[in-house]
Amino acid sequence: MNIIKTQLQGVYVIENFHSKDNRGSFTKTYNADSFKENNLCTQFHESYYSVSNKDVIRGMHFQLPPYEHEKLVYVAKGEIIDVILDIRKSSDTYGKYLQVILSDKNHMSVYIPKGLAHGFRSNINNTITVYNVSTVYNKEKDCGIKYNSFGYDWNIEKPIISTRDSSFINFVEFKKENPF
Repeated sequence: MNIIKTQLQGVYVIENFHSKDNRGSFTKTYNADSFKENNLCTQFHESYYSVSNKDVIRGMHFQLPPYEHEKLVYVAKGEIIDVILDIRKSSDTYGKYLQVILSDKNHMSVYIPKGLAHGFRSNINNTITVYNVSTVYNKEKDCGIKYNSFGYDWNIEKPIISTRDSSFINFVEFKKENPF
């Protein structure tokens, strides 16, 4: 497992251990010792996955304090362009974003600290994206920023977006009331 810093403060790309033989393949997506050595969260309290078709955009999601959480995200099947936006006012990388391609072929994960918005675009039908989070979901503190309001080019003409994700406020509006 190789943990690599990115240009966004606290965000890491993880090259996971992967092996393949005549039985199939094996990928290790988490190692507590490696996470501890890099001062990353080792207490995940909830895990879930989504199945997305090609051209689905999910995001940009986060939970408000005090229910914000760290996320460990990887793709078990398919491919996504994972997008992370720093919404922490005190961060040196506030308002900046990062994209990482995660797939069942590159066996990478992304670690996202508290105070960042997260979303992705699915590049392949039936892509399975797994999320491990450090707090339990809280419906009242669930929030988001409109996917196309912070300058990132999703490079897609007709994205498939949920009604909920389409209703999020834009980043300029969010900045006025930012609780981070």
